[in-house]
Amino acid sequence: MARKWVDLGARRLHLVDLNGAFAGKPKNLEAIEAILEEVGDEIPVQLGGGIRSLETIEKYLDAGLSYVIIGTAAVKDPGFLQDACTAFAGSIIVGLDAKDGKVATDGWSKLTGHEVIDLAKKFEDYGVESIVYTDIGRD
Repeated sequence: MARKWVDLGARRLHLVDLNGAFAGKPKNLEAIEAILEEVGDEIPVQLGGGIRSLETIEKYLDAGLSYVIIGTAAVKDPGFLQDACTAFAGSIIVGLDAKDGKVATDGWSKLTGHEVIDLAKKFEDYGVESIVYTDIGRD
């Protein structure tokens, strides 16, 4: 499927380890590595889901990902996000999922009291490469 998107002209591939998002740790590393083997040299590939440690980020970037997306861990531990932005400058994207303007975490299963705009502004100051926003009320 990744090959098809590249052949159709995709400029970046966005992957989500949804099993990892719910488990809080990577669950589909072999599939991700296979995708990177197939198209990783042709277009940037970014991945979110279950990324909760600097070691996981390093493993994914070493495997060939261009960017990692930190969601739940960024909301629950902003210090971790700051450390990731420092250690892996230019490779960190924040994923903010929200419903009715409030941020959701843990694979959309928990709604927080955080306003999505406030967190986006805060995380921008940390030096994130970009922000991926999902309105889970519509997705």
